[in-house]
Amino acid sequence: MTWARALSLGSALCAVACTAHAQDALLGTVLEEPGNAGLGFLFRTETSPYIGADHRDDFLPLYLYEGERFFLRANQVGVRVWHNDTMGFEGFAERRLEGYPEDEAPASLEGMRVRNTGADLGARFYLQHGASRWDLSVRHDIANLSHGTEVRAGYDYTIQGDRWRLQPVVLLSWRSADLNDYYYGVSPLEARPDRPVYDAGAGWNATLGLYGQYKILHNWSLIGGAYATQVSSEIRDSPVVEDKTRWGVMAGAVYDFGNSQVRWDDDNTPTYIKVFYGRDSGEGCHLVRIMALACVSLNDDDPTDIVGVHVGRPFVSRFNGWPVDVIGYAGLLRHLEKGRQPDGWQIDAYMKGFWYGFPWSHRVNTRLGFGIGVSYAERVPYTEITAQARRGENTSKLLNYLEPSVDVSVGDLFGNKRWHDLYFGFAVSHRSGIFGSSQLLGTVDGGSNYIYAYLEGAF
Repeated sequence: MTWARALSLGSALCAVACTAHAQDALLGTVLEEPGNAGLGFLFRTETSPYIGADHRDDFLPLYLYEGERFFLRANQVGVRVWHNDTMGFEGFAERRLEGYPEDEAPASLEGMRVRNTGADLGARFYLQHGASRWDLSVRHDIANLSHGTEVRAGYDYTIQGDRWRLQPVVLLSWRSADLNDYYYGVSPLEARPDRPVYDAGAGWNATLGLYGQYKILHNWSLIGGAYATQVSSEIRDSPVVEDKTRWGVMAGAVYDFGNSQVRWDDDNTPTYIKVFYGRDSGEGCHLVRIMALACVSLNDDDPTDIVGVHVGRPFVSRFNGWPVDVIGYAGLLRHLEKGRQPDGWQIDAYMKGFWYGFPWSHRVNTRLGFGIGVSYAERVPYTEITAQARRGENTSKLLNYLEPSVDVSVGDLFGNKRWHDLYFGFAVSHRSGIFGSSQLLGTVDGGSNYIYAYLEGAF
């Protein structure tokens, strides 16, 4: 493991694990080389600031990509405007992991509007000297929720061994009055005898944290940490907030596709282009039943369709010598809602593994694929709105994305060598909130399934 890589693992850990408090403290990446990607998970628990609320348990899927210019760090996507070995400047959009889920509001918040995850647009400058790193960032609400602003200044120091790394962190955060008032204020319409009107002003939060990483296998690392935050008096004085220090702990694992035999950004690396068309599945025809071929029915009662294109580049060829390739995809999907609501766009980004070790694959190449990533819809698809309304559950534009598939080589079927890398197949476009366990995904329990046919070619 390189020193830079150990630094970077701590960065992504803090960047995604410390919710609204310390996620800027470390600014490297999990990934060793530009152009690589990684997947992982993180379980965390933290105290809630709200009176009467239990500890908040959360599952955070880690979707990670670091390119020369663009990056994806679980709840953050951005671009490197400028950087060198010791400093850099980045712009980013970020999912703000703050507030409380609609289905877990304590009695102290009864009758108040839900304060849940938002979205910020921000910029960051960082400076690294030896084991020390400083950073300064500013972000502003772009979800038309709080209209608030936050400025964060952080410092961390790396202590490192051969397979492990520890990083103590100090972070100061200035939060505007609009931001504090949105999450911790009480409006006149929300006031009651035991909950008076309260306008929260601007203030400073302070966070101390310790984060670590231990490399267990060639590309697997365990990550974890703990932090404590003292919030400003403007937050503590709110009638819905408990006056106490907040703390949190987290643990998880990350897999770095750093052993790839092909470079994603190499000009000689093939580009995969997939075009597809499909329809939402019938009621009760969920992903597991579809994959088991126990149900492949389409929705004929209230149907909606999808059409789209995904573009992919390989990260790993013949993983560990097995007949397995790993390809990273990104693309656009159009929801055709057939007049039930306006049509809308969806952006998908995911890593997908293909296994092609069938005994007959030397004659007709056959691939089984499974992808995992993230999906953002311009508007929540109609099929998700109706399904969640029947269950009395909330919806989210941002959800987890899964894509199982099976396809065969068209060239092998017709004996045309020029078409060997052209595949025809069927797949499922699946959006879900991971059983309501993830604040990043809006604490949604539910989603949608679209069964589609596709053509995919390598160019």
